[in-house]
Amino acid sequence: MWLVASRCRIKRIKMIKTYLTPSKVAELLMVSPTAVRQWAEKGELGALMTPGGHRRFLPSEVERFARSRGLSINLGESEELKILIVDDEVSFADYLSELFASIDACVVTEAARDGFSAGLKVRKFNPQVVLLDLMMPGLDGFQVCRLLKSDPATKSIRIIVMTGHASPENTENALLAGAEACIEKPIDTVNLLQCLGLSKNTLYASK
Repeated sequence: MWLVASRCRIKRIKMIKTYLTPSKVAELLMVSPTAVRQWAEKGELGALMTPGGHRRFLPSEVERFARSRGLSINLGESEELKILIVDDEVSFADYLSELFASIDACVVTEAARDGFSAGLKVRKFNPQVVLLDLMMPGLDGFQVCRLLKSDPATKSIRIIVMTGHASPENTENALLAGAEACIEKPIDTVNLLQCLGLSKNTLYASK
């Protein structure tokens, strides 16, 4: 079972349904990302595809696969999902922080108001997910996305872009830049939580 003791004092122990990146699966199974990719390509390890063409794995499927192969799962020490919210609208960033605080999930958030600050925060905060506004002063979301995905140290970070200027062109360019999804503002919170693999009454139990 994907259950662990929570180190978040105010959170209850619950089952998690989230989506794991190939790098995270490799870390959990203590194998190379190449091995994970090969298993997925052969259909031995079931994978989901994001609109941007990125593979994602459910913990239950990884657990099943590990059990069938006699592999151990290395859960590590971290139980927190770290989300960096990058948006120049302070009230919106605060709204998202409050949203994540309202669910029974061990989510830790930080915020950055522009692309430059986001780069510094990524290094210090080490998030698993970046929620990124597309239209910001200075470095826009497209540029930030490309920079993160071009750096080996940050390319495994999941990026979900948010925009009040939704269009097929913006969506396509965001996905080409490396984002896994593009969500229109005003944000549909249910859709956002689903993209993150979170829902009400869940606990993030893997990094």
